[in-house]
Amino acid sequence: MHKVTCSDCGKETEVPFKPTEGRPVYCQECFAKHRPPRRF
Repeated sequence: MHKVTCSDCGKETEVPFKPTEGRPVYCQECFAKHRPPRRF
């Protein structure tokens, strides 16, 4: 796990991957907001 700061809200969180420099990283709540809605 890697400690990161959410690019949206600034909250500190952990992600299971090594963040890529230059790409935004989101906490679980902000990631859900940025993810396109699921289609069935």
